[in-house]
Amino acid sequence: MGLLELFDKLWLDYSALNPQAGRIHGLLEARGEKLANDHIAFRTFAHPGIDIAAMAKPFERHGYVPAGDYVFTEKKLTAVHYQHPDPALPKIFISQIHMEKLSAGARSLLLGLINRIPPAFLAREDWIAGGRPWEVEYTSYEALERESEYAAWMSAFGFRANHFTVFANGLRTFPGLAELNNYLKSQGFRLNAGGGEIKGGADIFLEQSSTLANEAEVEFIGGARTVPACYYEFARRYPMADGKLFQGFNDKSADKIFESTDRKAR
Repeated sequence: MGLLELFDKLWLDYSALNPQAGRIHGLLEARGEKLANDHIAFRTFAHPGIDIAAMAKPFERHGYVPAGDYVFTEKKLTAVHYQHPDPALPKIFISQIHMEKLSAGARSLLLGLINRIPPAFLAREDWIAGGRPWEVEYTSYEALERESEYAAWMSAFGFRANHFTVFANGLRTFPGLAELNNYLKSQGFRLNAGGGEIKGGADIFLEQSSTLANEAEVEFIGGARTVPACYYEFARRYPMADGKLFQGFNDKSADKIFESTDRKAR
């Protein structure tokens, strides 16, 4: 599968789960904007065969290389971001939860899901866009959510893009994220206000904001339930001392962006 084909598959799956992304995309294009994607983010487990290294392989085959490591102690996560030599291609941000740091009950639930992944699923070239390869009970989702919203999200949605990100520097009709955020709110979109609507600043060369995840109907064992799905992020980057735009991420800001899928943030 070609890289652009993979990106298209990821976007179609993501925008189906997150219709607000398509609406925002359309609203900005109607203003004459040409949108560029700053990065695509994925979630996974720190488990052999499905960890960051495994999820990065399809991108590394197309020239992506690791460019930054991050630690989120409270959320029990680590992450790596990858870049391509072609700056027009989006960065890839992959995080993973360390199950050994969760309670025995949560760890047992997650390992039970992982052990039910069919070998044929992971043999697919596009498994990172394959969705959820297991069945799960809503009570298990709730139990995981009490301990880790990230783990609960993975149990419900599996392997797919968690969010795409508008490169705000490329927008002509918004001087900054504050103006973009105000416009989005005027159109009825709710933003993640944890740590402020804008996370970061020019002093760390990166500003980020995001919508709150939309609600999506998910099939659980015993019936469908509505749970937070995906969100749309916006990133503005600033030049460093050498005049080049900062290309990395900030642990503290990203920590708050993760909470865009948290029901407690709603």
